[in-house]
Amino acid sequence: MRQYRGVAGGRQEWLDRPSYRFEHLVAIAFNTLGGSRDRVANALNGVWLGHPVHPPLASLTSGAVGTTVGLDAINLLPGRPKSEFRDASRFASRALGLGILASLGSAVTGVADWQHTHGEDRRVGSVHGVLNGLATGLYIMSWLDRRRGRHGRGILTSALGYGITVSASYLGGALVFGSGIGTDQSGARLRTPDWTPVLAVESLRNGTPQRVEVDGVGLVVCRTGDDGAVAAFGELCPHLAAPMSDGWVDRGRLVCPWHGSRFDIGSGAVVRGPSAAPLPRYQTRVNDGMIELRGDGLHALAAGRAVAK
Repeated sequence: MRQYRGVAGGRQEWLDRPSYRFEHLVAIAFNTLGGSRDRVANALNGVWLGHPVHPPLASLTSGAVGTTVGLDAINLLPGRPKSEFRDASRFASRALGLGILASLGSAVTGVADWQHTHGEDRRVGSVHGVLNGLATGLYIMSWLDRRRGRHGRGILTSALGYGITVSASYLGGALVFGSGIGTDQSGARLRTPDWTPVLAVESLRNGTPQRVEVDGVGLVVCRTGDDGAVAAFGELCPHLAAPMSDGWVDRGRLVCPWHGSRFDIGSGAVVRGPSAAPLPRYQTRVNDGMIELRGDGLHALAAGRAVAK
């Protein structure tokens, strides 16, 4: 676990209890969705996009509100005609409205990602979320003030909120670049083009992935069904690097042991998040009772298509 030296919240253990209580409320909210739970969770986790939705929405928020702050700064320049002031103010309000919508979407998707974090990552994420929530509240106040003709107070409030957003973005960057939150953590790819024997097929138990290593790259091998066919995948879940050798096969899906991400056994595609990235899959064959595999540099879906051919 990364040590967050100098990063707000990283070592504040008192944040753990309220954060886990909030996570329980989030879990209850998801469970009330019934049969739609997985579809909603996949949409929020970014399975449809191939990576988390939170970062682009957060960037849209920063860009839209930054535009508002820039237009406000231009309006404050002396000697500007009233007509130009009105035009800039109107566009500033529209940009701020877009920023508020993006911020609300960013909050929902951020919570969906945050609920699977732990320890210092969870604490930093909690502070990150609270700051962004405070900034969003200020943006809403600013938008309402502008609608009521209180432009001076609206300009001040949005500028203050933008400053908080910038501070919260630093924490978000610490999570991404320091701990890899939201990035593909499936590890090194196998590039060996030659068929390589790794395991006797008789030693492979149904439903139990088994770890092997080829050219220093860890992989998991598992049966795909009762027909004796086998498949090979990267050893780490793309979400938070859980060891897939501790997972299991369930109805044609390889299940992550930590957070329950499910990957299609035939292609490595994500069936259920929180992982947004597919699991790397490699070509396999059985030759004289030995499982052989090779890597061709293809990732997940592309490798699955190559196997299908």
